[in-house]
Amino acid sequence: MSKLPTTTRRCTNLLLEYIAGNVAVGEALPTEVRMTELGEGSRTAIRSTLAYFIECGLIAGMKERCLLRKPRPGDWFDVSELHSGTERLQQVLMERIYQRDLPPGAEFSEAELSRASGVSTIAVREFLIGFARHGLIEKKPRGGWRLCAFDPSFAQELGEVREMFELKAIERVAGLPPDDAAFGRLHDLLARHEALGAASAASHADFPALDREFHTFLIGLLDNRFANSLNDAVSLVFHYHYQWDKRDELPRNQYAVQEHMAILRALTQRDVPAALAAMRTHLRSSRTTMLDALRERESRAHND
Repeated sequence: MSKLPTTTRRCTNLLLEYIAGNVAVGEALPTEVRMTELGEGSRTAIRSTLAYFIECGLIAGMKERCLLRKPRPGDWFDVSELHSGTERLQQVLMERIYQRDLPPGAEFSEAELSRASGVSTIAVREFLIGFARHGLIEKKPRGGWRLCAFDPSFAQELGEVREMFELKAIERVAGLPPDDAAFGRLHDLLARHEALGAASAASHADFPALDREFHTFLIGLLDNRFANSLNDAVSLVFHYHYQWDKRDELPRNQYAVQEHMAILRALTQRDVPAALAAMRTHLRSSRTTMLDALRERESRAHND
């Protein structure tokens, strides 16, 4: 069997987890519709997963879906296989920026990103060349790359385009059928936000990764290549905010978690007008805080 796409491998692991705890040997697997919810995938992904189950000996065939044996550890895909090379590279770059290993003006090489992400230098170069069009990184004349600073006008323009796409994504939810897998994902995101909101203030340092996942999921509902491409720049500027003053980071994160929950609660209840209003509030506060931080930074630099 050919190598399964990343999304299908994730779907497979989720279904294996469900089967291990809820389906006895001899019992039938859930319906395809139910499996799209459990596996958070499309019907195409589910059918690829079923083909994988047949190959592993978990079921006899596409129509004979009774469980022949319980899942074994070797049936699951390793965590390292659940992320594509580009995803691993994005994660490494974003985390280094967020952790201040790469402040504005910092230089880095293709080789070091290749080692950290396990992605070939050729793939790293292609990713960086594509990402450079956003103006947030630039290639140095004698080799290597540099992380660029950005000004309030850049953040303002990006925020306006971001708002257009994310509000459209909220509207897209209104057209989804009640049994669409997206609602299972929305409930999961809401539960994770509620858990973070109830945790200690120090735990909110984990928010940027959840923030990126939340907005990336919404943008993904559009299935729009231009929106997906823009999301890389949005993540860098708004989600990992590498120019933000870290002193009030935790209160900012706590407030943003509450804003996310307002959006998610409205979406899980299919209350699109309330979700649109909550998203506008969130985008407005995010953009305002970003612009205030940039102006404060420029003011400090001028005074120094």
